[in-house]
Amino acid sequence: MPLTKIRWLWLRNPLKRGTDVAESWLLLATGLLIAVLAPAAGVTAAGAVSHAAEQQSRASVPVTAVLTEDAPTAIGVDTPGGTAGRVHATVRWTAGDGTVRTGVTAVQPGLRAGDRTTARVDRHGSLLTDPVTPEDAVVESIAVGIVAASTTGLLLIGADKAGVVLLNRRRYAQWEKDWAGLDAQGRHRQP
Repeated sequence: MPLTKIRWLWLRNPLKRGTDVAESWLLLATGLLIAVLAPAAGVTAAGAVSHAAEQQSRASVPVTAVLTEDAPTAIGVDTPGGTAGRVHATVRWTAGDGTVRTGVTAVQPGLRAGDRTTARVDRHGSLLTDPVTPEDAVVESIAVGIVAASTTGLLLIGADKAGVVLLNRRRYAQWEKDWAGLDAQGRHRQP
């Protein structure tokens, strides 16, 4: 159907009106904008999320921490070492100034009290509860990119549909005017 509408641009047809040509151009422009802007929005959004994750990773420092309690076991964990199976537990670590601190952070499930793990602290020495792992950053950037591209495409389609509604209003007003003119001509011809 859309290709038929675009063909109106090049067809010579006495029934073709200005609104038909405008609708064809609108559809063509919308298609081109979707092809260019949707991927650009997706790549830009994914890059922004990836950059933010890199900034957080650079701003944090890994420290060796000791669990002060047994980590809960996660049910249904299928990938050991993956981020999806991480649980929260209390850990103890030594800060840069030599003070011993405790806090809650994400750890691998099944660890016991006294086990060593790696935790991340920010530049102020505060423990990060859920540090972003490289795998998480990739998944987040892909998801945000897809959502941004889809949203851009849907907004452009919505703008196209709004333009078609406006063109239809103009088209219907013109038809009413033409029919009124024909009706007036018919009344003058009657005896």
